[in-house]
Amino acid sequence: MNNIDNEKAIRAIVSSYVESYAAGFSDRHIAEKDGEDGTINMKINNIFIAALGPEIQYYSALARSLDSSLGNMLERMAIKIASLHYKVTQHVEGKLYKEQTDYIAELLEKYKRHALTPSIDDYAGITERRGSSIEKRHESDYYLIDEETDMRYLIEMKIGGDLDNKKARSEKEALLEQFCILTNELGSENKVRVLFATAYNRYGEGKPWGQGRVKQFFADEELCISRDFWNLVCKSDNGYDIVIDEYTKNAHFITEALNRIKSVYLPNV
Repeated sequence: MNNIDNEKAIRAIVSSYVESYAAGFSDRHIAEKDGEDGTINMKINNIFIAALGPEIQYYSALARSLDSSLGNMLERMAIKIASLHYKVTQHVEGKLYKEQTDYIAELLEKYKRHALTPSIDDYAGITERRGSSIEKRHESDYYLIDEETDMRYLIEMKIGGDLDNKKARSEKEALLEQFCILTNELGSENKVRVLFATAYNRYGEGKPWGQGRVKQFFADEELCISRDFWNLVCKSDNGYDIVIDEYTKNAHFITEALNRIKSVYLPNV
């Protein structure tokens, strides 16, 4: 696929996903208008929010719903875009050795105690650790296989990067176990990369990523933030720019959906 065809395909996916998301978001919330279990209606009985007035009550509920559902849409959209260039799956399974799991546990404990700063060199040579083994399966956010280069990418995706300390350790543990499973099968550690990815940079595009909870367990080389993530899934140095430009062009569908919802819940505002 040449650059022009690739850009057209990416833009078609983005525009389709945004328009479909906007229609589904408004239809769902409007359909819930008279249901007590509706996303917005469930907040009505929160007297602490209700005391601030109906507009605050409405917007506080809608904003949480928008943030969550929009994030889910972006994850699905990214997988669809990635499928243009990669074989995409969401699980890894195979042989994992006890010496490898023991080493991973020791490594993560050092990270937890700040006794070691994460580096991709920390797990170099882990394939050579053998012994008794088990068959293990891991669900994965993104497991991308580039069939042209035979590179494999194991990606933990957090839309905005939010990750608490407990999850940071468990997410890195899962990724390293997947890394071992794949490298045991391939017989090479050079064809697999572990990445922590975000759809946008919470610190501002182009600025250094500084979230301590992430950097306590992930090396700088493992961070795939915003532009780097979209460029990777689009397999283009301009992937981020294409996605953001097309999303911006179609954002009016979401704005119009929000206005339709508001007209139903707050008809006099």
